[in-house]
Amino acid sequence: MTDIAGEGTAADDGQAPSRPPDAAMGRVVVLTQGGPNPEILVNALKRRVPDLLVVEEKPESKKAMLRQKVRRLGWVTAFGQMATMAVSKFGKPLARRRASEIVRQFGVDVRPDPALPRISIDSANSAEFVRLVGELKPAVLFLVSCRILRPETLRAVPCPVLNFHAGINPQYRGQQGGYWARVMGDEANFGATVHLVDAGVDTGGVIGQVRVTPSRKDTMHTYPLLLTAAGTDIAARAVADALAGAVRPQETTTEPSRQWYHPTLWRWLWTGMTRGIW
Repeated sequence: MTDIAGEGTAADDGQAPSRPPDAAMGRVVVLTQGGPNPEILVNALKRRVPDLLVVEEKPESKKAMLRQKVRRLGWVTAFGQMATMAVSKFGKPLARRRASEIVRQFGVDVRPDPALPRISIDSANSAEFVRLVGELKPAVLFLVSCRILRPETLRAVPCPVLNFHAGINPQYRGQQGGYWARVMGDEANFGATVHLVDAGVDTGGVIGQVRVTPSRKDTMHTYPLLLTAAGTDIAARAVADALAGAVRPQETTTEPSRQWYHPTLWRWLWTGMTRGIW
């Protein structure tokens, strides 16, 4: 594992991230729903992978998200989580200054590169995507901020499938891993993971992890950005290993594995007001 500590910044050993050897080159396809955070990883990979292509799927509708949450968690919790997502948007303008600081500290780029080839699809769990994978013949499929792939979709992908997760697995699988690490008083596990993808939610073998220390200015709006900016090197190394056929899952902690979700509105407000964790 790679551990990086600091006040919202990464340690710098003065060495450039590893670049996969030319003999191991192959096409890498990034599957994402787009956005500034995924573009950080896309831009980091493009400097190391000559044949990189981005497939963007349409985000799920709020209605579809609510239906899924109700099935899993019940009406009360589902509406509480959706309320947090809605109300927390008002805090985004306040987080812009901290977001700019993170971008400068880590030297990352959140802007889409218009020169990169991009293909738009409706859903990764579609026959359209399966056909596309057959046509593109990727050596590696890299997921960041996209739908959970169904087992039948995974079976149709004949190459290693990696995922970037803004949380430490297996303790903080699912959503808002950084936030929950802080809420649980476990800031030593405020970090990000790159792992192999299986049929579970962030349950595949861990390939690399990075840990950082959040600033007092960080909130739920900036935790994912901070973790993504800190995770560019583990993402690049994982893709390099996959291209070289050298992916070796690491042993992880024996602590219990748990899947987390967005906090309900009442818990988010209470934790923020009583503990200063937003």
